[in-house]
Amino acid sequence: MVKSSVLGYPRIGVDREWKKALEAFWSGKLEEVAFQQQLRELRLKHWGKLQAAGIDLIPVGDFSYYDHVLDTAAMFGLIPKRFAYEGGVVPLSVYYGVARGTKEAAASEMTKWFNTNYHYIVPELEDGATPVLTENKPLIAYREAKEALGIEGKPVILGPLTFLKLSKGYDVSSETDAWLDRLLPLYVQVLKELAREGVRWVQIDEPILVTKLGAEDLQRLKKIYEALAEAAPTLNIMLQTYFESVEHYRELVALPVQGIGLDFVHGYAGNIASLRAHGFPEDKVLGAGVIDGRGIWKATLREKQALLAELAEVVAPEHLLVQSSCSLLHVPVTAEVETKLPTELRAALAFADEKLDELVLLTKALNSAGTTGAEIASVLEQNDRELQQLQQSAVRNRGDIQQAVAAICEQPLERSRPFAERHTAQQEQWKLPLFPTTTIGSFPQSAEVRKARQLWRKGEWSQQQYADFIREQIDLWIQLQEDIGLDVLVHGEFERTDMVEFFGEKLAGFAFTQNGWVQSYGSRCVKPPIIYGDVAFIGEMTVEETKYAQSRTQRPVKGMLTGPITIMNWSFVRDDLPREQIAYQLAYALRQEVEALEQAGIGMIQVDEPAVREGLPLKEAEQADYLAWAVNAFRMTTCTVQDTTQIHTHMCYCEFHDMIDSIEAMDADVISIETSRSHGELIHSFEQNTYHLGIGLGVYDIHSPRVPRVEEMGSMIDRALRVLDPKLFWINPDCGLKTRGREETIASLRHMVEATRIARAKYGKSW
Repeated sequence: MVKSSVLGYPRIGVDREWKKALEAFWSGKLEEVAFQQQLRELRLKHWGKLQAAGIDLIPVGDFSYYDHVLDTAAMFGLIPKRFAYEGGVVPLSVYYGVARGTKEAAASEMTKWFNTNYHYIVPELEDGATPVLTENKPLIAYREAKEALGIEGKPVILGPLTFLKLSKGYDVSSETDAWLDRLLPLYVQVLKELAREGVRWVQIDEPILVTKLGAEDLQRLKKIYEALAEAAPTLNIMLQTYFESVEHYRELVALPVQGIGLDFVHGYAGNIASLRAHGFPEDKVLGAGVIDGRGIWKATLREKQALLAELAEVVAPEHLLVQSSCSLLHVPVTAEVETKLPTELRAALAFADEKLDELVLLTKALNSAGTTGAEIASVLEQNDRELQQLQQSAVRNRGDIQQAVAAICEQPLERSRPFAERHTAQQEQWKLPLFPTTTIGSFPQSAEVRKARQLWRKGEWSQQQYADFIREQIDLWIQLQEDIGLDVLVHGEFERTDMVEFFGEKLAGFAFTQNGWVQSYGSRCVKPPIIYGDVAFIGEMTVEETKYAQSRTQRPVKGMLTGPITIMNWSFVRDDLPREQIAYQLAYALRQEVEALEQAGIGMIQVDEPAVREGLPLKEAEQADYLAWAVNAFRMTTCTVQDTTQIHTHMCYCEFHDMIDSIEAMDADVISIETSRSHGELIHSFEQNTYHLGIGLGVYDIHSPRVPRVEEMGSMIDRALRVLDPKLFWINPDCGLKTRGREETIASLRHMVEATRIARAKYGKSW
């Protein structure tokens, strides 16, 4: 019999119970015992839901108190020395200290999980560290599920090769094997204990296998799984990959494991080609990831049926596992509550719970191949109607937008003069000092701000009351910015709930869920908009607040927009168009807003693109094409402004060293870019690559509650100025300040301005 499984389930709960518990615990409103109990109840609820849905192999151990990569590091006692960890099971105070920072120690780096919008905490493998098994987390989860619900769970573990590849702090060229030799015995111990417990299947995630690997890594892979197979011969290992097709199929399927999990959604082309060319071992289970774990659209069930039928010709039924393509962590929990969406859209949605139903249905259909029952046939017919209804809707077929975008794509996407000439004109216009200071855009959204927005949305406040309140906040923070001593100001974005949602609400082609939350990092949950139709500009989106802010000061105020690639990458997008075309539709709409700001007298406009890097394809062969059209989309948005209009952009929390050329090709007059959370590592890229445009490297981490010292920021400035042109260097935080408190924000910015004053005194005479 064919069986079903998923690779993981959302942690946050239908009503974000997980997020609320974390934040209550952090604020001291929830004691640790009560906190632990709340999270246990949530875990059991999730397992029970999978059990009730009819999923055969239920994952356990994918639930986390913050992040699964951090969990792995904590399980092996790999806690940076600065957190004063004394051994044993890692206390929650230390665990959350690593993730969020403490007053004494900076948080560990946070970066994107492959090409998703989920962020993981980067493990630090320090010299002299000796990993030990502090607790067998997968075993604890297995026991809990079995004792509480009678579930024979499938423990989930992050694989050793992926864990090593995602870690930092060691010399990859010379120390990888030494670290593997330290970690591998711990993995062996984990699996031995699972085997003794009677565990049947364990899922070991190795998503790194869809990226480019060298011969040495393949040898390490062989060494790892031979050691694990020898240590726990009674345990079935499902070696799981996702997000793309595997790079070395033949080497992978030859490993001594009992199952191989492949992504047949995002990695369909490569994986199906490998399967057709080389077959599949008769003695292994194929985990067929046929339901999209990252997208929100209902599967075209007849196509999935046909794919599974093809796989069933290669793999015996008892060796076929119908799965999600990756963990369902990346989609909202349920579409059941989304009652306010357009009918044709709601009918086409499948969130995590609906995907469980799809998996079970496809498994049932496969097990009754040739004798598909009336119930299954009815579901397939309904699926056909629902998807066709959306595809034929007017919102997806706007000829005016499609023609306009096609015409713009035929035009040069360039500023009228090169940067060097624009820079001279802008300096004459703005007369900024050496090392201009600014912020990224948002200021703290206090409880008062959130309450005001809620009153307005509920209709208890009129539009005028809300507009007056926003102006009061702008007045307050314009004055504070002047008092602090910033050179270029922002209006604070108090009218915006989210940097993508805000713009989506003002553009055609978008829809918004009531409860479509997904985890981004830690307790930070986002509710991505849905781009389900052709995107179109409706009217001015940011002009009113920006123009008002500029009227309250003599210093320049930046207009603040979210860029087309970020809006696309941070939304759930339609799957009937190439992403390039969606990006160009967004760029065309945002271009009209940029022009409106300029016409309103705003001479500095920031178009944020923090998500450019995360959309980079995992396959090197596809990266150049993506970067080319991502750059074109940015330039389409910004290229029509005057020479004296200064275009800014912002990027954060990604590895940017491999796309410096593309960043420069965007031709923004100033880019602000995160460096503090990665402890300045990006600066190394500029030691090897010259950058000719204006740049501000974030000098402090806004996601940590600590107020950084002046000396810390000064050290970051000093290092940057060893490789960057001081005449083009700006000083700013590494990201927006929406989530921070007022007092810590003011204190941190005062320290930043003081560090700038010291730098000007130190370097000013040299240039």
